[in-house]
Amino acid sequence: MSWLEVSGVDVHYGRIQALRGLSFGVDQGEIVSLLGNNGAGKSTTLNMLSGILRPTAGTVTWQGEDLAKVPPHDLVARGIVQVPEGRRIFSTMKVEENLLLGGYRVSNTKLIAQRIDMVYDMMPRLKERRNQEGGTLSGGEQQMLAIGRALISEPQLLLLDEPSMGLAPLMVREVMNIINQVNATGTTVLIVEQNAKAALRIANRAYVLETGSVTLSGPASELAKDPRVVEAYLGTD
Repeated sequence: MSWLEVSGVDVHYGRIQALRGLSFGVDQGEIVSLLGNNGAGKSTTLNMLSGILRPTAGTVTWQGEDLAKVPPHDLVARGIVQVPEGRRIFSTMKVEENLLLGGYRVSNTKLIAQRIDMVYDMMPRLKERRNQEGGTLSGGEQQMLAIGRALISEPQLLLLDEPSMGLAPLMVREVMNIINQVNATGTTVLIVEQNAKAALRIANRAYVLETGSVTLSGPASELAKDPRVVEAYLGTD
C-alpha cells in the first residue's frame, strides 16, 4: 500500500458523478502529477483529499489512517495542505500578513518566524515585497505567495491545483523550480496541471484522468514519450 492510497473512490455533485472508481497512490517523498483536460476530475480529486468533498464510495488512507471522516482543518493539522486554483491570496493584506495566516494553527511565534524566513530564502522576491499588498504582485509572485503561505504550516503532503495557470513561460519555469525545492526539503507533492509538459518535467510519476477515472499511469519520463499523451496533452514542437 502506498503512503497515500486512493481506492475505488466515487464523488458526486448532487446527481452528477465527478469521480468514478478513482484509484491511485502517492509514495512519501515523490512529486506525482495528475493530468487531464477540463472536467476530468483533477480539482475534484484535490478537494476530496482536502476534505472539502466527501467520497460516496471507496476509501482514502494516508499513512494507514482512514481519512473519510476527518474534517478539513484536522487534515491541515495532520500535514495535508492545499494551494487552491487561482491562488486565493488576500489581496488587501501585505505579503507578510498573508504568510502569517498560513501559521494560524501554529502557536509558537518563533517557529512561525523561522518558517517565514525559510520561505523568504526560497523565494527572495517575496522578501523584497514583504510590505506590499498581495494584490499588487504579479501573477507569478501571487502563486509564490500562495505556495509560501502553505509552507508555513509545514505540510507533509502539498496539494497544488494548477500552479502554472495564466503564467508566462519564464514564470512557469520559476514556479516549477520552487516546487522542486519544496520537494527537496522532504515535502511530498501532488500537482494537478493542464500544462502537462511542465508537470511531467518535474514529476516522478503521473496519472492521466479522463471523466473521473485513471486511464494511464507510469513514470513521468515514460508518459512524456507515450504517443497517447503526446497527442492529447503535449503536442509536437
